[in-house]
Amino acid sequence: MSTSYKEYIKEVPNFPKDDISFKDISPLLEDQEVFRSAVVEMGNFYYNDVGIPKVWIGIDARGFIFASALAIYFGGGVVMCRKKGKLPPPTIDTEYNTEYSYDFISIKKGSGSAIVVDDVLATGGTLEATNRVATKAGYSIKGNIVLIDLKYVPRIDNFDIDVKSVIDYE
Repeated sequence: MSTSYKEYIKEVPNFPKDDISFKDISPLLEDQEVFRSAVVEMGNFYYNDVGIPKVWIGIDARGFIFASALAIYFGGGVVMCRKKGKLPPPTIDTEYNTEYSYDFISIKKGSGSAIVVDDVLATGGTLEATNRVATKAGYSIKGNIVLIDLKYVPRIDNFDIDVKSVIDYE
């Protein structure tokens, strides 16, 4: 693709709180060709090596968009990993820290190969917790994909996950 994906990312300073620069992906999602290109690029990171996973695990909430698109384009199902109380019971839960708060994340019990999908990697807290809770729930994690990696944000101490990204901010 000749156009840079970053041209479709709007910076929103001091959102959702002071000193945070939110990456608004709405313009990228709005453009059919750019969105499709980003999804194909995300899926191709693992398609040739791992193949089609049984499920794409989307992280609440924008990860759902990409996990769904990946499932439609490449095949496989979608599993949602959400904040505690947002999925009907029974769920498998775990605690985690975000750059904003301390919280719990939940997933339904399952099995088979999975690739974890989110929109943005910042501290890694949510991604690490999703890998942990998904494994506890019975999934075999084969990879992790994000649209955007904020490489300038310090990662949590125990973060050692290999994450593929389409867009990097140094």
